[in-house]
Amino acid sequence: QVQLVESGGGSVQAGGSLTLSCATTLNRLNTYCMAWFRQASGKEREEVASIGMNGATQYAGSVGGRFTIPRDSAKPTVYLLINSLKPEHTPVYYCAGDSYGLCRSGGAFNSWGQGTQVTVSP
Repeated sequence: QVQLVESGGGSVQAGGSLTLSCATTLNRLNTYCMAWFRQASGKEREEVASIGMNGATQYAGSVGGRFTIPRDSAKPTVYLLINSLKPEHTPVYYCAGDSYGLCRSGGAFNSWGQGTQVTVSP
């Protein structure tokens, strides 16, 4: 059974930075496409960052270059580094994995974490 557990969420002042972690039970994390999604109350879920088995990263245009998605296959953990947090973005962040390996547009993710809440104060 694959498990993804997010952590690192909390309250941060606008303009601050935050690091989210996604601990996994994957023995070969670098063979998966791993991604981060965010979803605010009343809004649709949005993919914000991903990293494929080839190490290629992708970021949503909405994040404006503020996000970074490194991974550590040895732990194995995927991180989301967020800079310049904005009050309008106070969602739950979800970690997801796709065993297909290469990140694909419109692809389905077969593993999901429970999410971690991020709250940004003005």
